[in-house]
Amino acid sequence: MTGEFKVCATRLMNWITRAERRFGHLAIPNLIRVITGFSALVFILYKLVNPHLIEVLALDPQAVMRGQVWRLVTYIFIPSIGSPIIDWIWAAFYIGYMWWIGDGLENAMGSFRVNVFYLLGMIGVTIAAFYTRSGFAAAMLNSSLLFAFARFYPEEMIYLMGLVPVKVKWLAWISGIFLVLGFLANGWSYRISLLVAFANYFIFFGREIFQDAVHRREVHGRRMRFEAARRPDEEAMHRCATCGRTEIQAPDLEFRVARDGQEYCVEHLPKAPTPPAPPAAQ
Repeated sequence: MTGEFKVCATRLMNWITRAERRFGHLAIPNLIRVITGFSALVFILYKLVNPHLIEVLALDPQAVMRGQVWRLVTYIFIPSIGSPIIDWIWAAFYIGYMWWIGDGLENAMGSFRVNVFYLLGMIGVTIAAFYTRSGFAAAMLNSSLLFAFARFYPEEMIYLMGLVPVKVKWLAWISGIFLVLGFLANGWSYRISLLVAFANYFIFFGREIFQDAVHRREVHGRRMRFEAARRPDEEAMHRCATCGRTEIQAPDLEFRVARDGQEYCVEHLPKAPTPPAPPAAQ
């Protein structure tokens, strides 16, 4: 099974490489910047012009079936909106956060691969939305972008709301925990949809994840074999009562038994007490 998965992942990445050589010139440069710019525009129009704008753009499967096909694209322009009190601050953080992630992915993957990654993510979350009738499409898509960014920049620091410093890898772990909890708490329809929504991530990074898992297992196996073959310190015949070294740790070390009955290495062997001086003659 693992061998089949590795072959399948390799073939998919080879196909993407061939497609990049042939169609790379068609890619939209700085795609995430473009989407982020439209998100900022949507937020401003939503706040200042039409408070019902989000309802018109959201991915609603039933509305799509009635002919509102623009929703298949416009939902990606809806920004994450916080509470009415801090929504401007939260929207500014969200837009800056997405811009930052987009630039990082563009530098690491190139325009064409970012385009393909995002398109596959859109297809996945759209299928998930139609299957589950839920409104988590954009959140799932953003999570896949975060995980991809964390693969390349795990140690990068992000300041949540400009205040709380968090490494990207920990932010991805926290997001992953919530996704796992949702996977466990919901039914199979949600679980299958979550896997479909993250098809882009598994296609691009599944081979690396598999190889990392195999490498960790091999390292663990070698370590266990080494520990099993190594003679434990408890089997040592000599141990210094001061420094704790044994003849296993230091084969050239010499040991002596002192007057107190304890064993010491020559370096820490207690010196014999100096005999008292003879009394002076009277």
